[in-house]
Amino acid sequence: MRQDFRCDCPFTSALDILGDKWILVIIKQMLIEGKETFKDFAESEEAIATNILSAKLKFLEEVGIVIKTKRPGNKKTNLYLLTEKGLALTPILVELATWSDAHLRDLHPTIVNGESMESLRNDKTAFAKALDKKYRKKLAGN
Repeated sequence: MRQDFRCDCPFTSALDILGDKWILVIIKQMLIEGKETFKDFAESEEAIATNILSAKLKFLEEVGIVIKTKRPGNKKTNLYLLTEKGLALTPILVELATWSDAHLRDLHPTIVNGESMESLRNDKTAFAKALDKKYRKKLAGN
């Protein structure tokens, strides 16, 4: 698939891929929440419509952020897994969560404020490394 980019700016080019309102949500669901099947994503609290979900998962696969494979032992179920390119977005997701925690609480006071946020506040780098390690361990088991 050929991706159309608006210009040659690296920031704008990244937004051409990641700037859609659902793309980072789906990646977050995979990395942090462990979601990996269409059903997992469709039943999430973000309530993405199934037609949009199908299109976004296909797009993520086409740009190499996600691979689609079959569940071992159940060839009927598709699994969506992050690639190295997808895992490379971990620090970006951590930074977005950090920014949200620091700057959106006055606008959205019910943003999660639990143990994981405390861990994130204490050491972003360690938090990102732990997410990456946990996901890679999961991949090794698939």
